[in-house]
Amino acid sequence: MLLGPLRIPVNVWFDKAVCESLSRRDIGALFRRLSRLTGASQTRIGAAVGLEQGYVSRVMAGRKITSIEVLERVADGLDMPDESRMALGLAPARWPCHQGMARTAAPRQSDTPVDRCWRDDLRAAVEIWESDVNRRDMIRQATFASAGYTLPALRWFTAPLRQPVNTSGRRAVGQPDIDTIREMTTTYRRLDNQYGGGHARDAVSRYVHQEVAPLLNDGRYDAITGRSLLSATAELVQLAGWQAYDLAEHGIAQRQLTLALDLAHAADDAGLGAEILAAMSHQSTYLGHSATGIDLARAARRTAQRAGLAVLTAEAYVMEAHAHATARDETACAKALHQAEQALDRADRSGSPQWLGYFDEAYLSAKFAHCFHALGKALPAERFASRSLKMDERFVRGKAFNLALLASVQVQRGEPERACAIGTEALTLTTQLRSSRAVAYVRDLQAQLAPHRQQPVVRQFVSRVDASLGTQR
Repeated sequence: MLLGPLRIPVNVWFDKAVCESLSRRDIGALFRRLSRLTGASQTRIGAAVGLEQGYVSRVMAGRKITSIEVLERVADGLDMPDESRMALGLAPARWPCHQGMARTAAPRQSDTPVDRCWRDDLRAAVEIWESDVNRRDMIRQATFASAGYTLPALRWFTAPLRQPVNTSGRRAVGQPDIDTIREMTTTYRRLDNQYGGGHARDAVSRYVHQEVAPLLNDGRYDAITGRSLLSATAELVQLAGWQAYDLAEHGIAQRQLTLALDLAHAADDAGLGAEILAAMSHQSTYLGHSATGIDLARAARRTAQRAGLAVLTAEAYVMEAHAHATARDETACAKALHQAEQALDRADRSGSPQWLGYFDEAYLSAKFAHCFHALGKALPAERFASRSLKMDERFVRGKAFNLALLASVQVQRGEPERACAIGTEALTLTTQLRSSRAVAYVRDLQAQLAPHRQQPVVRQFVSRVDASLGTQR
């Protein structure tokens, strides 16, 4: 009996268990869940993805699939939407740029990503922005997968130069439109630093979807204006990803940062590309994926060197050092920190982009402190954490982070009373923010103080944290 194509309802890809299995690359769990939700047999699934029934049975019993070629076959056979493919760590199966050309469902002959044009990136971006604004489950339930950064970073280095970014829509787009986007991004970034990612996260999403997307979709602009427009949009989308990261919406953050990188590539903006790769490294290291953090930091460094931005090169070295520290590689961490100092000594800040204004001596000191703290070296960690507090007071969230870091170092040094005093300052700032990361740092400090709960000052601090933050985690 011939089996027709396996049709999976769209809502199945919204299922939480399906999303989790994709993020873990657990194809066995995916097959089991699909079978339960659709009633498809092992033979039916095997026919769809081009695998023998016996092999499907072994996969469902726990056999792992690691081959990219097989993963691509599974994704193509199940006709996964792009969001699900990205959760699995695969490139989106975007359709060709030529208008009127149908998207085909034919299986790919290799695992080499198909070359795409900037319109493909834009189309995918608009879909995600619309989903985000409308709070659709597909984007809201997205989960982070470190493998999801592999192909975007590879594309950044290997994708050929795109065709000119120009289009002939109904609405004329000029420099004033681009200046407005950049000014709005500057304003939103200031609010992000002062009040946390949750303060303007929804506003940024709406602005991108309602104001920027129409310019890209229905605009009329030449190649020079088009590149500037995509670069300004990439900077704004990078901020949207950073806000989602700050709110612990890590799957959404990963998708926004990936889109931002693709847009920066289309705009041929190497400096912004390096900054986005550094942000990807930051998120990966924060979530404990140190190997991915190292790879992305190195990619950011090579891109920054290509762009001739020594300050950005220093930032990339610092990101690499932090990832090495979390992996407990003291030698590699020390080398990267030394190279960061050398790069910063050579830097001419007069030509630095506006979005790199946060990277100063205080920020560098904080990253040094994080590295030494992760390596268990309390004295240098304390020294650099103290230096980090000599910072621009407009970076309220950053100050909350740095205070919590210094307090954690005091616990490491066996000074719980000092830790509580400094932690109280961090708590005061955190209650003014909408930042999941700030809350997490204070909660981590609270947990680190648990062995000292017999001391009244510690019990008082723990109670104050619970009273101020309630159930926030």
